[in-house]
Amino acid sequence: MKTQVAIIGGGPSGLLLSMLLHRNGIDSVVIERQTKEHVLSRIRAGLLEQGMLQMMEEAGVAGRMQAEGIPHDGVNISFPNGMFQINFRERTGKQLIIYGQTEVTKDLYGAHGQTGLPAIFRAEDVKLHDIDADTPFVTCTSNDEELRIDCDFVAGCDGFHGVSRNHIPESVLTEYEKIYPFGWLGVLSETPPVNDELIYANSERGFALCSMRNPGLSRYYVQVPLTDDPGDWSDETFWDELKRRIPAESAAKLVTGPSIEKSIAPLRSFVCEPMSWKRLFLCGDAAHIVPPTGAKGLNTAASDVHYLSTALIDHYRKGDSSGLQGYSDRALARVWKAERFSWWFSSLLHRYPDQSAFDSKMQIADLEFLRTNEAAQKAFAENYVGLPY
Repeated sequence: MKTQVAIIGGGPSGLLLSMLLHRNGIDSVVIERQTKEHVLSRIRAGLLEQGMLQMMEEAGVAGRMQAEGIPHDGVNISFPNGMFQINFRERTGKQLIIYGQTEVTKDLYGAHGQTGLPAIFRAEDVKLHDIDADTPFVTCTSNDEELRIDCDFVAGCDGFHGVSRNHIPESVLTEYEKIYPFGWLGVLSETPPVNDELIYANSERGFALCSMRNPGLSRYYVQVPLTDDPGDWSDETFWDELKRRIPAESAAKLVTGPSIEKSIAPLRSFVCEPMSWKRLFLCGDAAHIVPPTGAKGLNTAASDVHYLSTALIDHYRKGDSSGLQGYSDRALARVWKAERFSWWFSSLLHRYPDQSAFDSKMQIADLEFLRTNEAAQKAFAENYVGLPY
C-alpha cells in the first residue's frame, strides 16, 4: 500500500488531519490499534474552542455540531467567598461550543468513510521505518495479515502510550513532566445539568466541576486521592460529596440519578521536545498532555493538526517545506502557553496534600483578584476560549 501521509492513530486528531488533507487533494492512510467501535466508545471532554470549530468547518464535518452544540458564553467559579462569572463574550467577543468528543469522532468517522480513504483497524506491532530517509514506511499486522504502508511522511496521532514518540532518538528527545498528587472522579448521568454554564469549585473539601454534554446528559467531577478506586464510590456517596463542594444554591437544585459511567482520571502535565524528527511529526497526546482543568487537551491537539495540515498542504501544493521544518517550534510555542494555563488553573482550584494555611490564603487572594479585576478576567477569557493559531 502506498500513500502520501501515514497517520498513526484513529482518534479525532488523526481523523481531522486526514479529512483536511483529503479536501486539499492529499492522500492518507489512518492506522488504529483499536476497533472503530472502541474508539467511538471513549468518553472524553466536550468543550470546543473557536479554532477547533473553524477546522471542523474546513473539514466539512461541522453540520451536526452547529445544529446540536450548546453555545458556551462563560464559566462560573465558586470559592469560599462566593461564586462569580467570567463572561467570554464581554471579555473577548468569542464563545465556545459544548459538543462531546465522542460526537466529534462520530462525525469525522462518518465523513471519512464516505471519502473511501483507507483505514486500518486492529493494527498490532506497528513500527515506523526509515523516517530519517526520503522513503519512510510503516509496518503492522491486522487480522493476521502483515501490511506495509509506503509514504512520504508519518503523522503520530497515537496518544501518550502510542509508538510514534518512541521513534525519536533519545539523544534528540527531551521530556518534561509534572504528576499531580490527585485525580478526578468523573460521573456521567442522564440528568439535566445543574447550571447552563460550567461551575468550577474550589472548596475546603477539594475541587469539583459541574459540566454537561447536552440538555439531558451531565458530567460531574470531584477531586480524589490517586489511591481511590471508582468502586469505592457509590452513586449516593458521590452526589453527597459533590453537593458539599459546590454552592448551596446549586446543590439544592442538583438533579441526581444513576451513573452510566464512572472513572478516575489522574492529572499530568507533559511535553516532549521536539515534536518532529526527520519525516515524523507528532500531534496531540503523543507530544503533550494537559490537566483537564480548562479543557485544553483536544483543543491543543487541534492546533497541532492546523499547523501540520497547513505545512503539508504548502509542501504538496506550493513546493514550500518551510512549514514542515518549522512545525515543532510553531506548535510548541502554543502548547507551552496552554500548559501554563492548565497548570495555573489547576493550582488555583485544587487542594494539595502538602498545602499550608498560607498556600490556601494565596489561592483565595488569587481568586478574589480574578473576581474583581477586569484585566485578569480578560486574560483568563482569552486563554480559555483559545489563543489564536
